[in-house]
Amino acid sequence: MRFFDIIFSFILIIFFSPILILVSAIIFFQDFKSPLYIAERVGLKFKVFKMYKFRTMVVNADKSGVFSTSINDHRVTKLGHILRRFKLDELPQLFNVLTGTMSFVGPRPNVKIEVDKYNNEEKTLLDVRPGITDFSSIVFSDEGKILQNSKDPDHDYNILIRPWKSRLGLFYIKHKSLTLNIIIIFFTIISIFNRLLSLEILSNYLRKLGAENDLVEISLRKIELKH
Repeated sequence: MRFFDIIFSFILIIFFSPILILVSAIIFFQDFKSPLYIAERVGLKFKVFKMYKFRTMVVNADKSGVFSTSINDHRVTKLGHILRRFKLDELPQLFNVLTGTMSFVGPRPNVKIEVDKYNNEEKTLLDVRPGITDFSSIVFSDEGKILQNSKDPDHDYNILIRPWKSRLGLFYIKHKSLTLNIIIIFFTIISIFNRLLSLEILSNYLRKLGAENDLVEISLRKIELKH
């Protein structure tokens, strides 16, 4: 799968180069600051690496100490909301895939302060390379909306979202294959344009793979997330 990552990340970097250049320029001329947000994340075997994203927030937004982002977070710029909506902020991670710190598909990388809270089972999420997308990226693509008006986004993320994200990540690792990766990428593309459809086919696929009923149900996102 590493061969797949190298070849296709290289092809996609070339293909998306006009968009990468255009978005970089727009962000730069927004406030004349770097268009990239370089964040430290914990990856394979607990190694800390630098993850690249287009900057969707005001400069030094991370100094607030809040790592989870709600849809009405005042730190997000107007352009940032658009980039996040269509996942364009993730495009620079193609360079992470090319260099080997990330893969196309895998559990989303987390900050160290959150990884330190992992239980023993969750720590196995770091036995594989983190990815640009995975099951949870589709199921919780509305994470910002879930955390809307939250007084403590990090706390609510850990209570409402992280347990499910971790279980979906562990389920992915159990069934990891090139075929599954291609299917998840396909689901991700559908999700950008039709989220409800992507949730429907994803939940059916999880059921086909033998996922537990509550995991299948939460993937439909019809169950209310509760504290």
